[in-house]
Amino acid sequence: MEPQAAHTSSTAGIPSHGEMPRHVAIIMDGNGRWAKRRYLPRFAGHRRGVDAVQKIVQTCAQRGVGFLTLFAFSSENWRRPLDEVTLLMQLFIGLLETEVRKLHDNGIRLRFIGELGRFEPKIQALITAAEQLTAANRGLTLTIAANYGGRWDILQALSRFAREQPEALAAEITEQQLAPYLSMSHAPEPDLFIRTGGERRVSNFLLWQLAYTELYFTDTLWPDFDAAALDTAFTSYRTRERRFGRTSEQLEAAKYGKSELAPLRVANDA
Repeated sequence: MEPQAAHTSSTAGIPSHGEMPRHVAIIMDGNGRWAKRRYLPRFAGHRRGVDAVQKIVQTCAQRGVGFLTLFAFSSENWRRPLDEVTLLMQLFIGLLETEVRKLHDNGIRLRFIGELGRFEPKIQALITAAEQLTAANRGLTLTIAANYGGRWDILQALSRFAREQPEALAAEITEQQLAPYLSMSHAPEPDLFIRTGGERRVSNFLLWQLAYTELYFTDTLWPDFDAAALDTAFTSYRTRERRFGRTSEQLEAAKYGKSELAPLRVANDA
């Protein structure tokens, strides 16, 4: 696969941003605890979590969010009990078989990132078919991170870069050179990161891309995270002062178009 042109980097420039996050990334945590509190098997929580996914995808599309990235299965989740992993894979297959057409009919583009080669051939084939079917859609881009890890992402990007541009290794590698090889090169960096379930960590998710993302943590368990809960996160986001290394005084002066702040103009992503 050819590397894609990178969007504006938050450490090299000032990405385009506004009142509504353009890109939302979510760790959907708390399915097992939701089930446990109801004396149900953990898998019941995962099934209910699918309902939450459908609501959040719909709400993001309605609110004008351009990109939604969901952490569905981390590279560390293989450490979970075998029976739970097996059931999760069965659930994954069922969703790929039943939900992709609905997403396509609603103009949603579906992307998958992660070390997908570890999945069984049937899952890999369904993933390929889903991406091909929805490739031309121009609505919300829904990215599913499956068997994904942030450190893996950086390492695979370096490996691909070394294979395709070995002559460049003799010089200092720049961020702009490496960025197109990262898994999320098709999307701008997340404006808002949400983690449900009460934990306060990023758990090896989008380590490169979260450099200047606003972080939002909630105790709400994922199956209970609905449109109202998402709007609460958006309200929190709108209170944040996104400085990207600048001072509050610079931001205030920029509102009035001070000429000396010309180098601080917001970059326009393609």
